[in-house]
Amino acid sequence: MTAARLDNLDLMAPPIVKTIQRRSLIVGVIFAVLSAIGALLRPEEFFRGYLIGYMAWLGVTLGSMAILMLRHLTKGGWGMVIRRILGAAMRTVPLMALLFLPILFGLPKLYIWARPLNSIADPHVQEHLRELTRNYLSIHGFVIRAVFYFLIWGTLAFFLTKWSAEQDRPTVRDNTRRFKAVSAAGLILYAFTISFAAIDWVMSLDPSWISTIYGLLFLIGQVLSALCFAVVVERILFDYKPMSQLLKPDYVHDHGKLMLAFVMVWAYFEFSQWLIIWAGNLPEEITWYVRRLTGGWGSIGLTLAMFHFAVPFVLLLSRPFKRDVRRLALLATWLIVMRYLDLIWIIEPNFSKTFHLTWADVIVPLAIGGLWLAYFFRNLSAMPLVPAYDVSASEVLEPAHE
Repeated sequence: MTAARLDNLDLMAPPIVKTIQRRSLIVGVIFAVLSAIGALLRPEEFFRGYLIGYMAWLGVTLGSMAILMLRHLTKGGWGMVIRRILGAAMRTVPLMALLFLPILFGLPKLYIWARPLNSIADPHVQEHLRELTRNYLSIHGFVIRAVFYFLIWGTLAFFLTKWSAEQDRPTVRDNTRRFKAVSAAGLILYAFTISFAAIDWVMSLDPSWISTIYGLLFLIGQVLSALCFAVVVERILFDYKPMSQLLKPDYVHDHGKLMLAFVMVWAYFEFSQWLIIWAGNLPEEITWYVRRLTGGWGSIGLTLAMFHFAVPFVLLLSRPFKRDVRRLALLATWLIVMRYLDLIWIIEPNFSKTFHLTWADVIVPLAIGGLWLAYFFRNLSAMPLVPAYDVSASEVLEPAHE
């Protein structure tokens, strides 16, 4: 495709994106005000809900970056058509760094290791935490590691965005080698950083319990939720140009196949953790599942097994289903909800022996989500939906504009 012809293409996001951005911001501000009021009245519940909401939206941010790097390594039109959707989500890293600050203020409310040892009645727990906080868990170390994680994620997002933006201007550029180099290293860095972040921010809620596969559960959950989010956004844009011209059934089919693969890997990791702990049958390991299989939490676990794996697995076996963007987007929305429920099942039993949802489990994630979506749609409207001057863009552009 010639440069003159590329110059005539209108690849910017449709006006509906700006409309959704404004509405998301309104929703975010309203629920943020409600959350602030709740934080003053019920701070313990606020911080628990905040951690759930934060991990849910951070998952979409980092999962999008991971899929984007995977696309740069593998190529293919399936990734080109959602590349800028993933990039817009990835560029919310600065917002997530800012939104991490309330967690720092709530450390003593969330983490037993951040409280004074003399406030803990059990002497055995005191001794265990004394050794643990000396060797790893401390407020100073927690903050330093968090800064390191965000520096890594921000640096990856910066270079991926910078080189991608170069491909919006003439002439045609081939940044394949640079993308591959940073993506190969970036995927390894992402796997390590999110694993340690999951240990710091979630697993340390119960410092007496450990799991070597815990970080992978968060990694695959993030990638799955990010892909589902991209499918939902492409469905919204599918009613408007240029996405209506760019999105072909083959690409939708590829997205469906990836969803199926990620659902299966999520189930495999979840089952592997359970199987290893069941086979070991050690008192210090089984406490995690004992809490989550009693007091009503077992019903949530069964719901996840059925509707986060079994039902989506059966639906995604159908080829016609995977090629229909409307039906696929409905399932993607459902899986995002299931990911949120999964995070509740992981986090809330550390604080409550019996199942119940608090106001913060709903209000605070909506507040974070509204602000996140407003920033995301702002990012999405700032760049064309396809980098027209990428050498591999012709696979997506030429069939639609012959």
